[in-house]
Amino acid sequence: MENVLRPLIVIGGSVVLTLLVGSLTDVLLRRADSRHTETPLWGMLRRCRVPLQFVLASALLRATFRQAEIAAVEEHEAGIGQLLTLVLIGASAWLVVGIATAVVESSYTRYAAVTRDPARVRRVRTQVTLIQRVVIAVVGVVAVAAMLLTFPAMRAVGASMLASAGVLGIVAGIAAQSTLGNLFAGLQIAFGDMVRIGDTVVVDGEWGTVEEITLTFLAVRTWDERRITMPVSYFTSKPFENWSRGGVQMTGTVFFHLDHSAPVHEMREKLHDVLRGCPAWDGRDWSLAVTDTTPNTMVVRAVVTAKDADDVWTVRCAVREQLIAWLCDHHPYALPHISTARAAEPPGAHTPPEESVHRTGRG
Repeated sequence: MENVLRPLIVIGGSVVLTLLVGSLTDVLLRRADSRHTETPLWGMLRRCRVPLQFVLASALLRATFRQAEIAAVEEHEAGIGQLLTLVLIGASAWLVVGIATAVVESSYTRYAAVTRDPARVRRVRTQVTLIQRVVIAVVGVVAVAAMLLTFPAMRAVGASMLASAGVLGIVAGIAAQSTLGNLFAGLQIAFGDMVRIGDTVVVDGEWGTVEEITLTFLAVRTWDERRITMPVSYFTSKPFENWSRGGVQMTGTVFFHLDHSAPVHEMREKLHDVLRGCPAWDGRDWSLAVTDTTPNTMVVRAVVTAKDADDVWTVRCAVREQLIAWLCDHHPYALPHISTARAAEPPGAHTPPEESVHRTGRG
């Protein structure tokens, strides 16, 4: 009878205790969340219930599985102990990552709720994202290293390789030069406020929005839903345009090449009418002026404003389309045209009649 009760007490007690501690922790976090509504930290920590239970269960079983006195367990005692140790290390890493993520996300949520500046919110969001990735990477590396060190063979290999650590470090540094460069560039972007998630940028002639920033690469979503992925070191070594830097408001221009007889004053009034009927125009500023001339045309520039890059594109397209249509309907003579009249001869010049030229050609 004791051979049956002892395993049940050891294994069943570990499972029951794990469930009780997990449930009690969840109840306490739920009450804390209801009392402190100003912060979402307690609600986010409830996501760590499962890794917490894994840690408790593996730790209890690791400490008590020998007391179960099961024949199969005693035959494979070393292997089972090794397995439980690996599970404990992995669950502990999972729990640490969950707690760190909850703390970081809670801080960002509280900051975003009280900050009205979208640029600052995007900057903090970028930093929070990279901090999470750094924490996950560090915890993952430490967990894997701890797992490997639980094997006696790996400890022996590590001791033998310690003597050549200097040479290996130099070789690894040379081999990972690009990776390390991207890593430090990612940290520089995160805390140097060069580019943030949600910024509108122009890179290599492509206009788009920064969608994702990691420690090694950055993804830009273009206006036609393409994704441009490039190493983060690009943004620390080459120039690029950041239209969201210093504010998201934009000023756009529309150029018209028209005949010299174009009614500029009436075009200016029509531009104002078009802008008043365009919801994307923010009303800050507008203008229309002749900025250049050529022997055949003049260049008319319309300046419009909008609250962001998407809206300024919409306003520019609306102005271009409606003003060209208005010129075609009411002032077609103002559109550029090519003169086909015979050029005037200079004084004293004489052109032989066409007939005589033909005769000369036949002769």
